[in-house]
Amino acid sequence: MSSSSSSSFQEMGELVADKHVRYILMSEKKESFESVVMDHLRMNGAYWGLTTLDLLDKLGSVSVDEVVSWLMSCLHESGGFAGNTGHDPHVLYTLSAVQILALFDKLDILDVGKVSSYIAGLQNEDGSFSGDMWGEIDTRFSYIAICCLSILKCLDKINVEKAVDYIVSCKNLDGGFGCTPGAESHAGQIFCCVGALAITGSLHHVDKDLLGWWLCERQVKSGGLNGRPEKLPDVCYSWWVLSSLIMIDRVHWINKAKLVKFILDCQDLENGGISDRPDDAVDIFHTYFGVAGLSLLEYPGVKAIDPAYALPVDVINRILLTK
Repeated sequence: MSSSSSSSFQEMGELVADKHVRYILMSEKKESFESVVMDHLRMNGAYWGLTTLDLLDKLGSVSVDEVVSWLMSCLHESGGFAGNTGHDPHVLYTLSAVQILALFDKLDILDVGKVSSYIAGLQNEDGSFSGDMWGEIDTRFSYIAICCLSILKCLDKINVEKAVDYIVSCKNLDGGFGCTPGAESHAGQIFCCVGALAITGSLHHVDKDLLGWWLCERQVKSGGLNGRPEKLPDVCYSWWVLSSLIMIDRVHWINKAKLVKFILDCQDLENGGISDRPDDAVDIFHTYFGVAGLSLLEYPGVKAIDPAYALPVDVINRILLTK
Protein backbone atom coordinates (compact mmCIF):
# COMPACT_ATOMS: atom_id res chain seq x y z
CA MET A 1 0.00 0.00 0.00
CA SER A 2 1.27 3.46 -0.82
CA SER A 3 2.13 5.86 1.98
CA SER A 4 -0.48 8.31 0.71
CA SER A 5 -3.33 5.79 1.01
CA SER A 6 -2.00 4.72 4.40
CA SER A 7 -2.01 8.29 5.67
CA SER A 8 -5.50 8.90 4.29
CA PHE A 9 -6.74 5.94 6.35
CA GLN A 10 -5.21 7.49 9.46
CA GLU A 11 -7.26 10.63 8.90
CA MET A 12 -10.42 8.57 9.42
CA GLY A 13 -9.32 7.39 12.84
CA GLU A 14 -6.95 4.85 14.28
CA LEU A 15 -7.39 1.12 14.88
CA VAL A 16 -6.50 0.59 18.56
CA ALA A 17 -5.16 -2.88 17.77
CA ASP A 18 -3.34 -3.44 21.06
CA LYS A 19 -6.52 -2.73 23.02
CA HIS A 20 -8.49 -5.16 20.85
CA VAL A 21 -5.86 -7.83 21.47
CA ARG A 22 -6.06 -7.16 25.21
CA TYR A 23 -9.86 -7.26 25.05
CA ILE A 24 -9.78 -10.66 23.33
CA LEU A 25 -7.26 -12.10 25.76
CA MET A 26 -9.03 -10.48 28.73
CA SER A 27 -5.55 -9.99 30.12
CA GLU A 28 -6.57 -7.53 32.81
CA LYS A 29 -8.53 -10.11 34.79
CA LYS A 30 -7.70 -13.52 33.33
CA GLU A 31 -4.53 -14.64 31.65
CA SER A 32 -6.10 -17.65 29.94
CA PHE A 33 -7.67 -17.74 26.49
CA GLU A 34 -9.97 -20.37 27.95
CA SER A 35 -12.04 -17.55 29.45
CA VAL A 36 -13.07 -16.38 25.98
CA VAL A 37 -14.06 -19.89 25.03
CA MET A 38 -16.05 -20.44 28.22
CA ASP A 39 -17.77 -17.07 28.06
CA HIS A 40 -19.15 -17.85 24.63
CA LEU A 41 -19.89 -21.53 25.21
CA ARG A 42 -19.30 -22.23 21.56
CA MET A 43 -16.53 -22.98 19.14
CA ASN A 44 -17.36 -19.88 17.13
CA GLY A 45 -16.17 -17.53 19.89
CA ALA A 46 -12.76 -19.19 19.78
CA TYR A 47 -12.62 -18.90 15.99
CA TRP A 48 -13.60 -15.21 16.03
CA GLY A 49 -11.08 -14.35 18.72
CA LEU A 50 -8.18 -16.36 17.35
CA THR A 51 -8.65 -15.21 13.76
CA THR A 52 -8.73 -11.59 14.95
CA LEU A 53 -5.48 -12.16 16.83
CA ASP A 54 -3.90 -13.66 13.71
CA LEU A 55 -5.08 -10.75 11.53
CA LEU A 56 -3.40 -8.43 14.04
CA ASP A 57 -0.28 -10.66 14.04
CA LYS A 58 -0.72 -11.63 17.69
CA LEU A 59 -1.70 -15.31 17.47
CA GLY A 60 1.46 -16.10 19.43
CA SER A 61 -0.21 -14.55 22.48
CA VAL A 62 -2.20 -17.72 23.19
CA SER A 63 -1.22 -21.22 24.26
CA VAL A 64 -1.63 -23.46 21.22
CA ASP A 65 -1.63 -26.62 23.33
CA GLU A 66 -4.33 -25.26 25.65
CA VAL A 67 -6.65 -24.27 22.81
CA VAL A 68 -6.09 -27.44 20.78
CA SER A 69 -6.58 -29.64 23.84
CA TRP A 70 -9.93 -27.96 24.57
CA LEU A 71 -10.92 -28.07 20.91
CA MET A 72 -10.27 -31.80 20.59
CA SER A 73 -12.36 -32.41 23.71
CA CYS A 74 -15.31 -31.13 21.65
CA LEU A 75 -14.84 -33.81 18.97
CA HIS A 76 -17.76 -36.23 18.83
CA GLU A 77 -17.45 -39.90 17.91
CA SER A 78 -19.47 -39.11 14.77
CA GLY A 79 -16.58 -37.01 13.45
CA GLY A 80 -18.33 -33.69 14.06
CA PHE A 81 -17.41 -31.02 16.59
CA ALA A 82 -19.65 -29.57 19.28
CA GLY A 83 -19.84 -25.95 20.42
CA ASN A 84 -18.26 -26.97 23.70
CA THR A 85 -17.32 -30.08 25.66
CA GLY A 86 -20.31 -32.33 26.25
CA HIS A 87 -22.58 -30.69 23.67
CA ASP A 88 -23.99 -32.14 20.44
CA PRO A 89 -22.02 -31.86 17.18
CA HIS A 90 -23.08 -29.48 14.40
CA VAL A 91 -21.55 -28.62 11.04
CA LEU A 92 -21.28 -24.95 12.15
CA TYR A 93 -18.92 -25.78 15.02
CA THR A 94 -17.10 -28.33 12.88
CA LEU A 95 -16.05 -25.62 10.42
CA SER A 96 -14.91 -23.33 13.26
CA ALA A 97 -12.83 -26.17 14.71
CA VAL A 98 -11.22 -26.92 11.34
CA GLN A 99 -10.54 -23.20 10.79
CA ILE A 100 -8.87 -22.92 14.21
CA LEU A 101 -6.66 -25.94 13.51
CA ALA A 102 -5.81 -24.38 10.14
CA LEU A 103 -4.71 -21.16 11.89
CA PHE A 104 -2.34 -23.18 14.09
CA ASP A 105 -1.18 -25.43 11.21
CA LYS A 106 -2.49 -28.42 13.18
CA LEU A 107 -4.86 -30.03 10.67
CA ASP A 108 -2.68 -33.14 10.75
CA ILE A 109 -4.01 -34.11 14.19
CA LEU A 110 -7.47 -34.68 12.68
CA ASP A 111 -8.84 -37.95 11.40
CA VAL A 112 -9.68 -36.21 8.13
CA GLY A 113 -11.55 -39.23 6.78
CA LYS A 114 -13.90 -39.30 9.76
CA VAL A 115 -14.51 -35.54 9.90
CA SER A 116 -15.11 -35.30 6.15
CA SER A 117 -17.46 -38.30 6.23
CA TYR A 118 -19.49 -36.61 8.98
CA ILE A 119 -19.91 -33.52 6.80
CA ALA A 120 -20.59 -35.47 3.60
CA GLY A 121 -23.23 -37.49 5.45
CA LEU A 122 -25.25 -34.29 5.97
CA GLN A 123 -25.85 -33.79 2.23
CA ASN A 124 -29.44 -34.42 1.16
CA GLU A 125 -30.74 -35.93 -2.06
CA ASP A 126 -31.51 -32.49 -3.54
CA GLY A 127 -27.93 -31.32 -2.94
CA SER A 128 -28.72 -29.23 0.15
CA PHE A 129 -27.10 -29.77 3.54
CA SER A 130 -28.54 -30.28 6.99
CA GLY A 131 -26.77 -28.68 9.94
CA ASP A 132 -26.89 -31.78 12.12
CA MET A 133 -28.84 -34.98 12.72
CA TRP A 134 -32.04 -33.00 13.33
CA GLY A 135 -32.21 -31.98 9.70
CA GLU A 136 -32.54 -28.18 9.52
CA ILE A 137 -31.66 -27.07 5.96
CA ASP A 138 -30.07 -23.72 5.14
CA THR A 139 -27.66 -22.41 2.49
CA ARG A 140 -25.37 -21.49 5.40
CA PHE A 141 -24.79 -25.21 5.84
CA SER A 142 -24.04 -25.62 2.13
CA TYR A 143 -21.28 -23.01 2.43
CA ILE A 144 -19.96 -24.48 5.67
CA ALA A 145 -19.77 -28.00 4.24
CA ILE A 146 -18.10 -26.86 1.01
CA CYS A 147 -15.64 -24.55 2.81
CA CYS A 148 -14.72 -27.19 5.38
CA LEU A 149 -14.29 -30.00 2.84
CA SER A 150 -12.20 -27.73 0.61
CA ILE A 151 -9.85 -26.95 3.52
CA LEU A 152 -9.62 -30.70 4.21
CA LYS A 153 -9.18 -31.38 0.45
CA CYS A 154 -12.15 -33.74 0.46
CA LEU A 155 -14.67 -32.02 -1.83
CA ASP A 156 -14.84 -35.23 -3.84
CA LYS A 157 -16.78 -36.81 -0.97
CA ILE A 158 -19.93 -34.86 -1.88
CA ASN A 159 -21.94 -34.32 -5.03
CA VAL A 160 -20.61 -30.84 -5.83
CA GLU A 161 -22.81 -30.44 -8.90
CA LYS A 162 -25.96 -31.07 -6.90
CA ALA A 163 -24.73 -28.79 -4.10
CA VAL A 164 -24.21 -25.97 -6.62
CA ASP A 165 -27.61 -26.61 -8.25
CA TYR A 166 -29.32 -26.31 -4.85
CA ILE A 167 -27.57 -23.00 -4.11
CA VAL A 168 -28.54 -21.66 -7.54
CA SER A 169 -32.16 -22.65 -6.81
CA CYS A 170 -32.05 -20.18 -3.89
CA LYS A 171 -31.22 -17.26 -6.19
CA ASN A 172 -33.84 -14.49 -6.33
CA LEU A 173 -34.98 -12.05 -8.99
CA ASP A 174 -33.04 -9.23 -7.28
CA GLY A 175 -29.80 -11.17 -7.83
CA GLY A 176 -29.46 -12.13 -4.17
CA PHE A 177 -29.84 -15.45 -2.36
CA GLY A 178 -31.98 -16.71 0.52
CA CYS A 179 -31.65 -19.50 3.09
CA THR A 180 -33.93 -21.83 1.07
CA PRO A 181 -35.62 -21.56 -2.35
CA GLY A 182 -38.03 -18.60 -2.35
CA ALA A 183 -36.68 -17.05 0.87
CA GLU A 184 -35.82 -13.33 0.78
CA SER A 185 -32.35 -12.13 -0.09
CA HIS A 186 -30.12 -11.36 2.90
CA ALA A 187 -26.48 -10.30 2.94
CA GLY A 188 -25.45 -13.14 5.26
CA GLN A 189 -26.98 -15.75 2.98
CA ILE A 190 -25.52 -14.03 -0.06
CA PHE A 191 -22.03 -14.37 1.42
CA CYS A 192 -22.65 -18.08 2.05
CA CYS A 193 -23.93 -18.72 -1.47
CA VAL A 194 -21.34 -16.60 -3.26
CA GLY A 195 -18.56 -18.07 -1.09
CA ALA A 196 -19.63 -21.62 -1.86
CA LEU A 197 -19.89 -20.82 -5.58
CA ALA A 198 -16.45 -19.17 -5.49
CA ILE A 199 -14.81 -22.17 -3.80
CA THR A 200 -16.38 -24.57 -6.31
CA GLY A 201 -15.48 -22.40 -9.31
CA SER A 202 -19.14 -21.71 -10.07
CA LEU A 203 -19.40 -17.91 -9.95
CA HIS A 204 -20.72 -17.88 -13.53
CA HIS A 205 -24.12 -18.62 -11.98
CA VAL A 206 -24.14 -15.16 -10.35
CA ASP A 207 -25.51 -12.07 -12.14
CA LYS A 208 -22.64 -9.92 -10.89
CA ASP A 209 -24.04 -6.54 -11.93
CA LEU A 210 -27.51 -7.23 -10.52
CA LEU A 211 -26.17 -8.66 -7.25
CA GLY A 212 -23.48 -5.98 -7.04
CA TRP A 213 -26.15 -3.29 -7.27
CA TRP A 214 -28.22 -4.93 -4.49
CA LEU A 215 -25.12 -5.20 -2.29
CA CYS A 216 -23.84 -1.66 -2.83
CA GLU A 217 -27.31 -0.35 -1.94
CA ARG A 218 -26.69 -1.75 1.54
CA GLN A 219 -24.44 1.24 2.32
CA VAL A 220 -26.26 3.91 4.35
CA LYS A 221 -25.42 7.57 4.99
CA SER A 222 -23.16 6.81 7.97
CA GLY A 223 -20.97 4.69 5.71
CA GLY A 224 -22.00 1.44 7.39
CA LEU A 225 -23.71 -1.47 5.66
CA ASN A 226 -26.99 -3.20 6.46
CA GLY A 227 -28.10 -6.73 5.67
CA ARG A 228 -31.46 -5.97 4.04
CA PRO A 229 -33.29 -2.87 2.79
CA GLU A 230 -34.57 -0.49 5.50
CA LYS A 231 -32.44 -2.05 8.27
CA LEU A 232 -29.88 -0.34 10.51
CA PRO A 233 -26.19 -0.62 9.61
CA ASP A 234 -24.15 -3.18 11.53
CA VAL A 235 -20.39 -3.75 11.61
CA CYS A 236 -20.82 -7.45 10.86
CA TYR A 237 -22.07 -6.60 7.37
CA SER A 238 -18.70 -4.99 6.74
CA TRP A 239 -17.76 -8.64 6.27
CA TRP A 240 -20.83 -10.26 4.68
CA VAL A 241 -21.40 -7.53 2.07
CA LEU A 242 -17.78 -6.56 1.43
CA SER A 243 -16.48 -10.11 0.95
CA SER A 244 -19.32 -10.81 -1.50
CA LEU A 245 -18.55 -7.64 -3.47
CA ILE A 246 -14.88 -8.60 -3.66
CA MET A 247 -15.67 -12.13 -4.86
CA ILE A 248 -17.84 -10.75 -7.69
CA ASP A 249 -15.38 -7.91 -8.43
CA ARG A 250 -17.77 -5.04 -7.62
CA VAL A 251 -16.21 -3.66 -4.42
CA HIS A 252 -15.41 -0.36 -6.19
CA TRP A 253 -19.15 0.36 -6.19
CA ILE A 254 -19.17 1.38 -2.51
CA ASN A 255 -17.48 4.21 -0.62
CA LYS A 256 -14.62 2.40 1.12
CA ALA A 257 -13.41 5.44 3.07
CA LYS A 258 -16.82 5.99 4.70
CA LEU A 259 -17.02 2.30 5.64
CA VAL A 260 -13.56 2.42 7.24
CA LYS A 261 -14.65 5.41 9.31
CA PHE A 262 -17.87 3.65 10.37
CA ILE A 263 -15.96 0.59 11.60
CA LEU A 264 -13.39 2.69 13.47
CA ASP A 265 -16.20 4.72 15.07
CA CYS A 266 -17.56 1.47 16.57
CA GLN A 267 -14.40 0.85 18.62
CA ASP A 268 -14.24 1.11 22.40
CA LEU A 269 -11.15 3.29 22.49
CA GLU A 270 -10.58 2.76 26.20
CA ASN A 271 -11.13 -0.94 26.78
CA GLY A 272 -10.89 -2.40 23.28
CA GLY A 273 -13.43 -4.34 21.28
CA ILE A 274 -15.79 -3.30 18.47
CA SER A 275 -19.59 -2.99 18.62
CA ASP A 276 -22.38 -3.32 16.04
CA ARG A 277 -22.89 0.48 15.91
CA PRO A 278 -21.13 3.46 17.51
CA ASP A 279 -21.51 3.68 21.32
CA ASP A 280 -23.10 0.22 21.71
CA ALA A 281 -21.59 -2.53 23.88
CA VAL A 282 -18.69 -4.39 22.27
CA ASP A 283 -18.51 -8.16 21.77
CA ILE A 284 -16.08 -10.62 20.22
CA PHE A 285 -18.37 -11.31 17.23
CA HIS A 286 -18.34 -7.70 16.05
CA THR A 287 -14.68 -7.27 16.99
CA TYR A 288 -13.82 -10.07 14.57
CA PHE A 289 -16.05 -8.84 11.75
CA GLY A 290 -14.86 -5.26 12.20
CA VAL A 291 -11.18 -6.23 11.97
CA ALA A 292 -11.95 -8.64 9.10
CA GLY A 293 -13.76 -5.83 7.28
CA LEU A 294 -10.74 -3.54 7.74
CA SER A 295 -8.57 -6.34 6.37
CA LEU A 296 -10.71 -6.52 3.22
CA LEU A 297 -10.41 -2.71 2.99
CA GLU A 298 -6.60 -3.05 3.13
CA TYR A 299 -6.28 -1.05 6.33
CA PRO A 300 -2.59 -0.75 7.31
CA GLY A 301 -1.34 -3.13 9.99
CA VAL A 302 -4.04 -5.76 9.37
CA LYS A 303 -3.12 -8.97 7.56
CA ALA A 304 -5.00 -9.89 4.37
CA ILE A 305 -8.00 -12.20 4.78
CA ASP A 306 -9.43 -14.50 2.12
CA PRO A 307 -13.01 -13.40 1.29
CA ALA A 308 -14.27 -16.92 0.57
CA TYR A 309 -12.61 -18.94 3.34
CA ALA A 310 -12.68 -16.26 6.07
CA LEU A 311 -9.12 -17.13 7.07
CA PRO A 312 -5.89 -15.15 6.62
CA VAL A 313 -4.56 -15.41 3.06
CA ASP A 314 -1.23 -16.83 4.27
CA VAL A 315 -3.08 -19.65 6.05
CA ILE A 316 -5.16 -20.51 2.98
CA ASN A 317 -2.08 -20.40 0.72
CA ARG A 318 -0.24 -22.73 3.09
CA ILE A 319 -3.11 -25.23 2.90
CA LEU A 320 -4.12 -25.03 -0.74
CA LEU A 321 -0.61 -24.73 -2.20
CA THR A 322 0.66 -27.89 -0.48
CA LYS A 323 -0.18 -31.37 -1.66
